[in-house]
Amino acid sequence: MGLMDKAGEVECLLERNLALDAARVTEAAAIAASKLVGLGDEKAADQAAVDAMRTGLNQLDIDGLIVIGEGERDEAPMLYIGEKVGTGKGPRVDIALDPLEGTTLTAKAMANACAVVAFAPGGGMLHAPDTYMDKIAVGPGYPAGIVDLDNTPADNVRALARHKGCEPSEITVCVLDRPRHAEIIASLRSVGARVYLISDGDVAGVINTADKDTGVDLYVGQGGAPEGVLACAALKCVGGQFQGRLVFRNDDEKARARRLGLKDADFGRKYNLDDLVKGDAVFAATGVTDGALMDGVKVKDGFVHTHSIVMNSATHTVREIRMKRPV
Repeated sequence: MGLMDKAGEVECLLERNLALDAARVTEAAAIAASKLVGLGDEKAADQAAVDAMRTGLNQLDIDGLIVIGEGERDEAPMLYIGEKVGTGKGPRVDIALDPLEGTTLTAKAMANACAVVAFAPGGGMLHAPDTYMDKIAVGPGYPAGIVDLDNTPADNVRALARHKGCEPSEITVCVLDRPRHAEIIASLRSVGARVYLISDGDVAGVINTADKDTGVDLYVGQGGAPEGVLACAALKCVGGQFQGRLVFRNDDEKARARRLGLKDADFGRKYNLDDLVKGDAVFAATGVTDGALMDGVKVKDGFVHTHSIVMNSATHTVREIRMKRPV
């Protein structure tokens, strides 16, 4: 794989062990967060997911480094960027995570909250700063370069429609419902595209493009840069396309990026999928509340039920896992 001396060991790890381990970690976080669904306490729900995910990660035989987390070290007790997890006895692994994507969704018992984690061989993920990123993503089956971040949303819709042999009105685009996206939404609607607005959760929003059952063809808009890396780990497994460019609001955010190893020349760079996730990756997500991709956690008849998706780029597999265990 070219990212570690023990490439064979890592490949084996990705293919056989980490996929199921990743699912167990997200299951634990989702179950913990689910106990606070609808209670209106975002911080408590997030903390419950963090604690459960940290415990799960520290049980794994890996030398894990969190490169995409919940902020920098001074924001502990969250799972912070640079935190070491695992027993330290296994291979070096980069970890991107969001213990609870959709804290507001959880607090309000709304759809699409989930727990998310991704693993890659050490050095395999961009250490993205906690800033915004302009993003565009499509799922598999399209020629390279079918869409471009520098094209207008309307032009990207037209390109997809031409390839699919349909009208732009048959293209559905997922966009975060934010005032900053007013121009994007106007451009999309100018060609008749269907706009699927989501209130939170742009990792799930990007991943929706990879599953035909969601009906989403394109994701476009500005969201978190760390979430962009997480979403790319999933797209890497199914062959989608992604482009992103960092957005800095002030000098402090640029300084944060420099601390993570980015150069000034990177600040205006247009990153693609392979820039953000260089080698193979494992991605897992477990639903906290019901959503387009996964069912939420349910407790019935003395059992807790979870629904997870596990993706593996080394084997090009996507698995759905439904777990049932006594409460």
